[in-house]
Amino acid sequence: MLKSHFLVLSSKILIQFIWNIIFFPIWWYSLGFLRFVSRIISFWRSEQRALGLFVWTRNLFVPMYGQHDFAGRLMSFFVRLVQILFRGLAMLFWVIVGLVLILSWLALPLAIVIATAYQFLEM
Repeated sequence: MLKSHFLVLSSKILIQFIWNIIFFPIWWYSLGFLRFVSRIISFWRSEQRALGLFVWTRNLFVPMYGQHDFAGRLMSFFVRLVQILFRGLAMLFWVIVGLVLILSWLALPLAIVIATAYQFLEM
């Protein structure tokens, strides 16, 4: 009796293991990829809010400190322009990091298969 339970359970475990190996690439390139991309997009949105890039660009022509004369408007414009430039570069950095992570997600299983095949061919 104990032997039959062991055989039944071990066969179920083996079937589930084989199914997981077969299903993994499908999950990795479909649902897993969509979840990963949605997290990257969420990260980009939070970084944009943290940097306040849209707020700075929306208020580019608004004078700072209520100085409505020409010098105040000119100084406010250039200060905000410099802020937008540096904050835009920071946002560009995070976009590039996210794109590299997305491309790495796509390439990682292929790289693992190629490296494994290379190791077997070297034997």
